[in-house]
Amino acid sequence: MRKMMGMKFFANAISVYRNYCSHSFSNSIVQKAYESGNKVKKNKPKVHKAKIKLTDEQNNVLDHVRGGLSVFITGSAGTGKTVLLKHIIKILKKTYGESGVFVTASTGIAACALGGQTLHSFAGIRIGDGNRGMLLDLVLNDREARRRWNKAQVLVIDEISLVDADLFDKLEYIAKTVRESDKVWGGIRLVVSGDFFQLPPIFKGHDPSRKEFAFEADCWDASFDIQVELTKIFRQSENRFIKLLQGVRRGNSDPEDLQFLKQSCSASEPHPSAVRLYPRIDDVNKVNEEKMKALSEEQVIYEAIDRGKKPWKRQLALGLAPDKLVLCKGARVMLIKNLNVMHRLVNGATGIVTGFTETKGGTVLSPDNLLPVVKFDSGPEMVIEPQKWYVMVGSRPVAWRLQLPLVLAWALSIHKCQGMSLDRIHTDLSRAFGYGMVYVALSRVRSLDGLHLSGFSPSKIKAHPKVLEFYSHLA
Repeated sequence: MRKMMGMKFFANAISVYRNYCSHSFSNSIVQKAYESGNKVKKNKPKVHKAKIKLTDEQNNVLDHVRGGLSVFITGSAGTGKTVLLKHIIKILKKTYGESGVFVTASTGIAACALGGQTLHSFAGIRIGDGNRGMLLDLVLNDREARRRWNKAQVLVIDEISLVDADLFDKLEYIAKTVRESDKVWGGIRLVVSGDFFQLPPIFKGHDPSRKEFAFEADCWDASFDIQVELTKIFRQSENRFIKLLQGVRRGNSDPEDLQFLKQSCSASEPHPSAVRLYPRIDDVNKVNEEKMKALSEEQVIYEAIDRGKKPWKRQLALGLAPDKLVLCKGARVMLIKNLNVMHRLVNGATGIVTGFTETKGGTVLSPDNLLPVVKFDSGPEMVIEPQKWYVMVGSRPVAWRLQLPLVLAWALSIHKCQGMSLDRIHTDLSRAFGYGMVYVALSRVRSLDGLHLSGFSPSKIKAHPKVLEFYSHLA
């Protein structure tokens, strides 16, 4: 691996509290109301958001952003990378105007959470296949793509771990060529976030010579003035659990930590509220469908409403909100958007559908004008109304999806849950594959008490050697 000397690095413990909130222009809710006789009291109070007081260390990082530096932000799961990124985006938009800041992510889910667009759609490279000349031609023949590249003063990229080195270099080449500048990224500032110990890029076939990670890109070091590793973890508070997760993150199998994990393995069934995590989406769909059928209740179907122009409208299908949501009484569900942070009605909150109530007026997603009533595990019971997910190009909403902010939650894929905090999980580690998957699964849960494992195998705990080497330079 090439030397990484001379890297400018700023290592501080950044204290933040992660707020898992999808961007929303309209975030009205119906607050706790399902009374006897299926009567619903519809109050629409102001949505409460957690007040976040930034520490001196956080403000120090923001000062570097205000100073015009390009920054890479990394850190363990639950260290608040997203919250810090949202504060940075606000600062950048005040400095450059909303039209000069383009917010992107490698996945549709992460892009929706930040109110942005996928990196591919911003770049105008479709699915990204082809050499750099072919991708450049796509951009040059797309007037809107050229406009975005030339207008961008700052490019934000989240979930960088899923972007490979080749794509990172191709995008930097496109930026220079389109903007007719020899400066790195054609003079565009970068603010990049992600954890390379988590899920890596997906490739077809096996090529040992391939440069997998973005930090292996030829332009990586030149792209940043400062690289920050956040170390303060907020998702978990138990010191022994945090120590365990840090070991798993780096592929270590400490005997004491393994004993803690073994204690989470039990022959008994997990708690009914535990979300089952699976590596493969086929397993997720199978479990959720079987559980729904076993309830033998009348089902209500909610079809998402999409608006916008191509190609942006197609991006809506890449987000977390489903095209079609099928619910019934007794269904286990999970929120996929923050509704009330103070009452823990946040992305990842789970509950049970206790019934349905007829709605009058508003946009209809079901033929019978029904809205579900959910009793959340955290206590509140409330009617769930449709919410909007936007695809943004700079400051312009170019497409949106209207859907209930729910998904079935007997089971989830490990890929879909990245970025979430869950109270209870059950996962079969023997089915995990690839680097980082065990860490992503285990780090979703807030405490050891909420962790239930089966098929535990220490051999599944592994970190990529290249990632270990990269982070050794950041230490």
